[in-house]
Amino acid sequence: MRRVVSVFVVALVAAGCGDAIGDAPLGAPAGLLIRESPSPYQYVSAGYVAAMIPDAWHPQLAGTSHDPGHGIVAAPTADAWQADRPPMEGLAAMWVDGTEVGVPSDYYYLAATGTALEIITGSKRCTAMRRRVIVDHSPAFADGAPDSPGDFVARGNGTCTVRDELTRWAYFIAAPGYGPVREVGIPSSGLYVVVAVMPESPRAPFQLSRILERTEFDGASVAEMIAAARPATAPVFGPL
Repeated sequence: MRRVVSVFVVALVAAGCGDAIGDAPLGAPAGLLIRESPSPYQYVSAGYVAAMIPDAWHPQLAGTSHDPGHGIVAAPTADAWQADRPPMEGLAAMWVDGTEVGVPSDYYYLAATGTALEIITGSKRCTAMRRRVIVDHSPAFADGAPDSPGDFVARGNGTCTVRDELTRWAYFIAAPGYGPVREVGIPSSGLYVVVAVMPESPRAPFQLSRILERTEFDGASVAEMIAAARPATAPVFGPL
């Protein structure tokens, strides 16, 4: 059951990357907005999602108005996220509209803690190097406490070999459940997934951390979501 739910829900996000050009979520500002800056980065937004990406990357809408997965994908080439393997570099920032999927919020916990990253990267030549679980409360039906908020928030990084080249990736995933992350971000979101990839280099960890943490969902950055979820005694995260 756990694997089936994981594959079903997160595949919706991956499918959104496969159909990169789409519409913004209903009820949100339509279109893709790009704001350039003097820095080597540009600020892009679409619907409830906003991100800071390198100038060389081309952003696109992810998903369509008929898909439960919405967001932004970006990479140096327009079709980078449409292949059957992860790109050499790029960003996918997605969220799943729980009102469109129609499954209980607890099931997103199973998706987030299951095979999410494997599905999104799409490559067996990837290695997880580090994983930081900020909060992990199993739902009651999965042997959790009777009053469990059923939430999960994690951040991690690793490497992949893409076309015989070593790349580094970082990710953020959150199933808000009824935990504190539900109070920030998109009210109807059942799942958040952000994956950033770059060729391996000494600066890659810093750049990936910067891109990841500044990605926003309805005005709340990934860094703010982590802060909202993090127990008071937990350490503040730095570059991966």
